[in-house]
Amino acid sequence: MSQPSQQTASLPQLAADAQAEQILAAGIAAATGPVTLACSFSVEDVVLIDILHKVAREVRVFALDTGRLNEETYEVAEALLERYALSIDWYFPERQAVEQLEREKGLFSFRASLDNRHECCRIRKVEPLRRALSGKGGWITGLRRAQSVTRTELASIEVDQANGGLLKINPLLNWSDEQVWDYAKEHRLPVNRLHRQGYPSIGCAPCTRPVREGEHPRAGRWWWENPEHKECGLHR
Repeated sequence: MSQPSQQTASLPQLAADAQAEQILAAGIAAATGPVTLACSFSVEDVVLIDILHKVAREVRVFALDTGRLNEETYEVAEALLERYALSIDWYFPERQAVEQLEREKGLFSFRASLDNRHECCRIRKVEPLRRALSGKGGWITGLRRAQSVTRTELASIEVDQANGGLLKINPLLNWSDEQVWDYAKEHRLPVNRLHRQGYPSIGCAPCTRPVREGEHPRAGRWWWENPEHKECGLHR
């Protein structure tokens, strides 16, 4: 993947209580090339689209269609297109790779082992992400520390070594669940109906289930795996 490198660039210095708008502005200014928002149509991503619409409309939005998304997720995408006149750059898995995987291992190989699950995520998510980030100087995510034990060490702006050294900008990193939902309600944002049906985290349909009361928000993602394994490879 050919893209500008940020590996030797100095990262912006931000106050511990920097606002999302300040993080976005600093990250976009520091990036050595175009910046794009990765959108899975979660409530966090919808919040970010609303903020970007106010402060940085030039930032483009991309989404990964794994071929196994919920209908409710596509409904959010359509609502955002209508509300913000967005142009979403959709990326799909390579057809031959998906065909070979399903032909050789069936439709649910990802539940057989962690290696198999990583293989499915690599084909459906990681490889399309690499194409989406090609030539970019930075990307924006809706990652928050409160979401998972795998995300506690993230920074608001960091160098993404796994994707060639571009900047990774996480404006909502320190937001709580309450802050995210208060913003969404205040601004009457379109949110995925599954959130209100017990899905705090939404991915591919076969890999996501509602959580029970008292469970961690990420408990419904790959529920057959240990918490420390619950990433798909997009955020290594």
